[in-house]
Amino acid sequence: MRIDRVSDDRDLDAIVALETESFTNPWTRETLEWELRNSDVTHIYVLRLEDGIVAAFCVCWIIFDELHINTVAVAPAERRRGRATALLKHVMAEAAARHAVRATLEVRASNIAALKLYEGLGFRVTATRPRYYSQPEEDALILWRDGLDL
Repeated sequence: MRIDRVSDDRDLDAIVALETESFTNPWTRETLEWELRNSDVTHIYVLRLEDGIVAAFCVCWIIFDELHINTVAVAPAERRRGRATALLKHVMAEAAARHAVRATLEVRASNIAALKLYEGLGFRVTATRPRYYSQPEEDALILWRDGLDL
């Protein structure tokens, strides 16, 4: 597998397909295009399998010394194979190289698999955003990790 930073719209169809397959309120292609073209803080990474197929992606922002992980998705057939862990370790290392010293994200309170992943990477729940998510309505847990050294 290989992890690449996205620099153009070549991979957006694959990212949108994974986003739609994974979430009830997926980011749109237009939103992803805007982030890619107009934001100096946005970083989009894809994890490719040996055949070049995009198996996972992460959209994040690096703002001053913080990494904000906005969305992460892995193709259903590739889940539970360490893909998300490898991708997020790469993203955190890239953010650390850009002088980020901590990271944050939100996750649905019911998403036990994601919580296990993030806690395994050193994130800790620090707060709750009531009714943050819709379809279905649900609280978000806010997680932080201090230090991006792995």
